[in-house]
Amino acid sequence: MRKSRLFLVSLVVDSYDRAKAFYCDGLGFDCVEDTAQPQGKRWLVVRPRGGEGAALLLAEATDDAQRAAIGNQTGGRVGFFLETDDFARDHARFLSAGVVFQEEPRHEPYGTVAVFADLYGNLWDLIERARP
Repeated sequence: MRKSRLFLVSLVVDSYDRAKAFYCDGLGFDCVEDTAQPQGKRWLVVRPRGGEGAALLLAEATDDAQRAAIGNQTGGRVGFFLETDDFARDHARFLSAGVVFQEEPRHEPYGTVAVFADLYGNLWDLIERARP
């Protein structure tokens, strides 16, 4: 049987280096690949440390339409979901790195969650799923 999975999601950013610093230094992601491409582009892939799910391809905007989408790629909705095995640890680490949370942590039937904004204003859920 053929197996498929979502492995990469493109995220439009204003600067490769600024985005890489936020995701790797601020959120603790690993830089999976950072390879120069023609015309000043880079293949810059980051992934949550120890993660097995999809990674982000950080794509620097190259025109006005792409620049207009930075920070609003999902129309103001939470568009990214970062699962953790220790909500309190990662919430505290993110706060100390200057990550801005939109709400206090809340406990839902599906887990502990809080919405935060990335460097550009894209909304993310930090979530530790409830264990059955």
